[in-house]
Amino acid sequence: MLPSHEDRRPRLLLVDDEPTNLHVLRQILGSSYRLQFATDGAKALQLVQQRKPDLILLDIMMPTLSGYEVCRQLKASAQTQNIPVIFVSALSEMGDEAEGFDVGGVDYIVKPVRAPIVLARVRTHLSLVRTEALRQSRLHIVQRLGRAAEYKDNETGMHVLRMSHFSHALALAIGCSPEWADELLHAAPMHDVGKIGIPDAVLLKPGPLTDSEWQIMRQHPAIGAEILGEDDSGILQLARSIALTHHEKWDGSGYPAGLSGNAIPLAARIVAIADVFDALTSVRPYKRAWSVDDAMAHIQGQAGLHFDPDLVPVFLSLREQLETIRQRWKDEAPEPVIADCLG
Repeated sequence: MLPSHEDRRPRLLLVDDEPTNLHVLRQILGSSYRLQFATDGAKALQLVQQRKPDLILLDIMMPTLSGYEVCRQLKASAQTQNIPVIFVSALSEMGDEAEGFDVGGVDYIVKPVRAPIVLARVRTHLSLVRTEALRQSRLHIVQRLGRAAEYKDNETGMHVLRMSHFSHALALAIGCSPEWADELLHAAPMHDVGKIGIPDAVLLKPGPLTDSEWQIMRQHPAIGAEILGEDDSGILQLARSIALTHHEKWDGSGYPAGLSGNAIPLAARIVAIADVFDALTSVRPYKRAWSVDDAMAHIQGQAGLHFDPDLVPVFLSLREQLETIRQRWKDEAPEPVIADCLG
């Protein structure tokens, strides 16, 4: 027997204490959407808990709980705060509309409603919901790819968390926008995704690599860029750029392209400092952890050589913040040290 067709139309919750108003909205929206109805605020909150709608059309003047209060309660809960709320009300003063936006509404429609307006506003906000869902899906893909790379490497998940937050802190400290810094936070874990393509015999070798093994290891930036591919998503573009260029050095002695100075993307210059700092201060099977003082002295000594000389002093000034990040995301259990190595 074939499975029954699942109705995948968006689900709307319509809330109004006047049945006539609900009937009008049903006539407008019923052919395009799955509808739920509530005639008071308490019932609306109960229905949301039972089955979360994709969007709510909410009256304001209702007994017991006003629409404003219903919206406040929805926005106060992590489970419901992202449901878009469109107020539909006879209140037409500018102050009424402003209060609707203040409590978290995304739009405001004045009664009596007109079908084209209602349909257009609902379509617009559902489209924004889908766009955000797609962005979240891409972010989850990036995070899972980063997790896959960790399984291949001898570094821990805490390493990518720490170095990502170091990168975020440095980006904010040099004046990057919070939005770009957040994208960097989520893209930075992808820096070593190319190690997925490196043979275990090379990647997990406990001792020093031979010249031929280093040639293989140095392929991981290009492999990472190939894995991430070309995409119109901002976070994936940023992740690809970081994966490809985070081993470039300010003086041009890095790899794979030998880029130098500002030809190296800013994100990669930031990640390079964060990555090396955390690697130095962490235990690895082949090395002991350096002290923070020694690691910072190394970072300072490499200003203008490995690292962007303008970024280094800013990074060093963040010591207290870096220590907080290190304490928050400690390695659960350090690996046994089998050799002591400084680099």
